[in-house]
Amino acid sequence: MFKQLLTRNPLFVFALEQEAGNHFSNVRLLFTGVGKINAAYRLTKEISGNKPDIIVNLGSAGSNVFERGAVVCCTRFVQRDMDAAGIGCEKYETPFSNIGPNLDYGIEIDELPKGICGTGDNFEIDHSVPDYNVVDMEAYSLAYIAAQEQIPFLCLKYISDGADEGAAEDWTTMVEHAANALKQVVDRLMPQLI
Repeated sequence: MFKQLLTRNPLFVFALEQEAGNHFSNVRLLFTGVGKINAAYRLTKEISGNKPDIIVNLGSAGSNVFERGAVVCCTRFVQRDMDAAGIGCEKYETPFSNIGPNLDYGIEIDELPKGICGTGDNFEIDHSVPDYNVVDMEAYSLAYIAAQEQIPFLCLKYISDGADEGAAEDWTTMVEHAANALKQVVDRLMPQLI
């Protein structure tokens, strides 16, 4: 079923063009820009005009668990900057949303390591909590919209940095490798697609 979805009407979503390079030029692409609001706005606008059969989120992320250069499949997402504990919510839970702190939504790829993606609107340089092991700035929003619209969602993240004090420098260097690594994984999943 997954491979059929990839060949019908997929939408490949990246935050930035450099994460895709020129490797994904013959598929439907959406570049959202950085952050949860940009991601939510641009994805919602895109799918309102042409609802895809599957949303494939590809991009770079930090991790102090997975090695740099690894591609990780994320199927659980948290808003790492959501904290409404003062009104009785669990950490990462959006108040009055009827959604718990973890959003479990996405396609698992058996051959790839599994990640829990913590999404927030800050560039993480001191990741120290065990609640998530991949750090990005868009995936929660994309997964949330995909779930609300009942669109299958695949999230693959290239680990570009350690989400530590060297993250900014590492990301700048490693993001150039993201497109190639992500393309190799997509080629293995669906060779005739790209």
